[in-house]
Amino acid sequence: MRLTRRSAIASALALSACGQGAKSQPAPAPIPPLKSLARFPIGCCVQERWLQEPDYADLLAEQFSQLTAEWEMKMEYILREDGGFQFDRPDSIALFAKARGMALHGHTLVWYAGEPEPFKKLDGKGAAFANAYRNYILAVVGRYKGQARSWDVVNEPITDDGERLRESLWSRNLGLDDHIIRALEHAREADPAAALFINDYHLELKPNKRATFMRLVERLLKRGAPLDGLGTQTHIDYDLPEGAVGAALKDLASFGLPIHLSELDISLGDRFVPALPGDRVKRQIAKYAEVAEAFMALPERQRFAFTVWGLRDSDTWLRGPSGQRPTDQPLLFDDAGQAKPTARVLADAFSRRA
Repeated sequence: MRLTRRSAIASALALSACGQGAKSQPAPAPIPPLKSLARFPIGCCVQERWLQEPDYADLLAEQFSQLTAEWEMKMEYILREDGGFQFDRPDSIALFAKARGMALHGHTLVWYAGEPEPFKKLDGKGAAFANAYRNYILAVVGRYKGQARSWDVVNEPITDDGERLRESLWSRNLGLDDHIIRALEHAREADPAAALFINDYHLELKPNKRATFMRLVERLLKRGAPLDGLGTQTHIDYDLPEGAVGAALKDLASFGLPIHLSELDISLGDRFVPALPGDRVKRQIAKYAEVAEAFMALPERQRFAFTVWGLRDSDTWLRGPSGQRPTDQPLLFDDAGQAKPTARVLADAFSRRA
């Protein structure tokens, strides 16, 4: 018997209470592989070091059908200070994906926050800078031609306040819109078959940022840029207002382009006390269900992929120096790799609507 959305969420919420006076409850049944429940790729970000852990590698391949390198395919890793390239870790991730029959999503070619020394030395040097920009993109995309099905070509082009495009080393030398158009054109040159995306965050939280992002998309398409899809990271908190994700996806889908829900995690917020999860965990579970339902409401041809930003809670960036939420539990599997109620509501949404 298929569960209704309400009963599935209720069951997951009940499971979240286990351990709070419910130690006699039997262990919940394993969830089916998430990748088996959807017609689109179910993705996860990885770091190369985690792939060396057999339990991690097996769980990853069992549940997911697409990989995104969390940071080791970014320029900050690939481009060395002497101008040479290092592909050891990206190659290892790509080889793992191939060996396990998983798709590969490239992340990311151009990012405002990455300004490597070889490009700083070319700052203001016109044609030399533009040639180096093209050569870098050709080298990286070309290396994974035929394996990477898609790329985040430009990452996070809109300012935090949502009012304008970011100024950066790239925009200063190549133009605000033009550095994005050039990157897309160079990526298309390197691999005509790969789907090319721009990707940003807080498009759900900040409608003004979404509007600025959409105006950028309009300009790129009007100028004939080879833009194939839109990535919305979806790093959100448990208390994001209801309907915000659905509104964002509906707006982004209005272009008719495929949508990649590209970096999903749902934080339990600052000063979360794991021993006293209470209402936060229940709302997080319901929010995961809401996000899945909103994605499944897209036209089937626009559901490019659904990617979670980490496998286990212990792997989340939110516990690290940049996230600074050391007790957060934002993902689908706990520190030990056991499925949480958040995974169960996704499984239900995908199986009912696939």
